[in-house]
Amino acid sequence: MDQKIFTNTHILAWLQYFSENTDIDLEHVKILDITRKNKNLIPAVEAHRCVLVFTEAGNKDIFYKMWDVGLGDCEVVYNEGSEPAGEIKRNKVSEMIDRGINASAGMIVLNPNARSTIKFGMDNKRFASGSVKYVGSEIRAVLLSKMQIHESKNLCVISGESIAVEAAMMCGEGTVIAVEYKERDRETMEENVGQFGLRNVEIVDHVGADTMDALPTPDTTMLVASASLEQELDYLLKRNPKMEFVIYTLDFKVAASISDILTARGLTDITEIQISVAKLKSGNVFENQPAPWIITAKGEE
Repeated sequence: MDQKIFTNTHILAWLQYFSENTDIDLEHVKILDITRKNKNLIPAVEAHRCVLVFTEAGNKDIFYKMWDVGLGDCEVVYNEGSEPAGEIKRNKVSEMIDRGINASAGMIVLNPNARSTIKFGMDNKRFASGSVKYVGSEIRAVLLSKMQIHESKNLCVISGESIAVEAAMMCGEGTVIAVEYKERDRETMEENVGQFGLRNVEIVDHVGADTMDALPTPDTTMLVASASLEQELDYLLKRNPKMEFVIYTLDFKVAASISDILTARGLTDITEIQISVAKLKSGNVFENQPAPWIITAKGEE
């Protein structure tokens, strides 16, 4: 087991310190140790009103990243030094963007505007601009729902950049393997990972033993159907015969033939739906968006 910087004893000491020196109700505090792998600060703060964060020295842009995604009004409750002692200080994130973390310590982040429920389908404007043409937020919401994400799931997302980002925010105890075949798309994915402070995303350039065998085995894979679909299915089912799949395609021929492809590989519970979204434009005219097919299936029990 990896050596922890913050043990249970440390955590209890910091809780007692904040309890004795602030009027914050710690009953529903979210405890987050971002010195450990796969712990994402920004999604946790967005979803919880009170987060007790443990971080190590040297995190230079932690507050800038929070401010950059719209969390500037959150309040940080902290002290100077690495021990739970001394004077309590309180500042908004927007007042701290030019400072980093100078000592391994605990701090509380208060977000009065936190949402306690999962929100599928972020506005595309929040993602990094670059080479990627993001799927519409309404379609992405359906895909994420079909993936049945929970906190500890390991996921693989193939050519689904914004889906990988949102999925990583939801499964803070798991890993998201983001497969991007094009170099420019990998660069955009890396920009998104940095922008949202995601620590549980592994970016690879193709599906195969040389890139994925050393990574956690996915429980669910979401993929955009392509010429390499059958190769991807074969490798992934070899890794996990019980894997669940969510497949996206705009190609009618692929949609019509994919059931046979999946059945031949022993996949069951195959369902296929088509989603149509129309948006109201100026002049009270509705504009139809691309209408993809979404196919779900799972491996043998």
